[in-house]
Amino acid sequence: MALALQTFVTVKDANAALKAAGTRYLGGGTLVVRAANEGDVSVSGFVRSTEPSLSTIAVAGGKVRIGASVTMAAIARHPDLGALAKAARAVGGPAVRNMATVGGNLFAPAPYGDFAVALLALDAIVGTDDDEAPIEIFLANRGGSAIVASVSFALPKADSFRFLKVSRVKPKGVSVLSIAAVLQLAPDGTVSSARIALGCMADRPMRAKAAENALIGRSLTKDGIAPALAAVNHGTSPATDPIASAWYRAEVLPVHLGRLLLG
Repeated sequence: MALALQTFVTVKDANAALKAAGTRYLGGGTLVVRAANEGDVSVSGFVRSTEPSLSTIAVAGGKVRIGASVTMAAIARHPDLGALAKAARAVGGPAVRNMATVGGNLFAPAPYGDFAVALLALDAIVGTDDDEAPIEIFLANRGGSAIVASVSFALPKADSFRFLKVSRVKPKGVSVLSIAAVLQLAPDGTVSSARIALGCMADRPMRAKAAENALIGRSLTKDGIAPALAAVNHGTSPATDPIASAWYRAEVLPVHLGRLLLG
C-alpha cells in the first residue's frame, strides 16, 4: 500500500493534519520510515512541515535554540556547539547523522536516543508551536501528538559538559549505555551542582538523581566520587536486548560514570 505524504508550510497546519488516524510526522525519517518499511501497518501516511525555523540554529547571549529538523551532522559542524559535537556524532554513522534530527531523537526508544540524553543533562526546554515544557516532563509524556518545533538550553560553560557513549561496535554501534553530565565546581574544587542523565538505563533517558545528590560537596577524585558511583543505579530499570543484558548494563554503569567524572 502506498503511503501518502502531505507537506505544510507551518507547524500548526501540520499538527492539524497529524490528528488523522495512521499519520506520522516525518522529520529525518530514520525511525518512522524504517518502521513502515519493516511492516508497521498502523502507518498510513506521513506529514511534514517546511517552516524555516525548524531548520535553524540560533546562538545568542549564552542561549541556544535548535530547530527540531536540524540534523546531527549540522550540530556536529556548528562552530558554537563544539561541546555538543561528541554527542551528535554518537548518533549512527555519517549517513544517519545527515538525516537524523533533534526532534526525532527525543522520541527514539532505548537503546537509541543518545542526543536526547545530552539534552536532558543540559536541562533543555522542548517547544511546540504553542507551548513548551522542561525536557524531563516532555520525556515522561512523549506519547503526545504535538509536533516538536525546537529545543533550547543555556550554552554550557567550558569543560562543564561531559558525554560518553558505550558501545561494542566502533565507531557507530548501538549503545550499551550513554551518560551525559553538567557539573559546576565551587572555588575549592568541590561539586556545587550536578545534572547526570543516563541512556539505556530505562525505556527513555532518565536523571541519576541519587548520584547527583551524592556528588554535591565532593571533589572529583576517586574517593570523592565513590558515593555517587554506589548510588547511580538507584531507580534504573535497564532492558535486556541483543546489545546487552540488564545485568551487564547495571554492572558497567558505575565503571563508566567513574571514568566520565574523573575525566
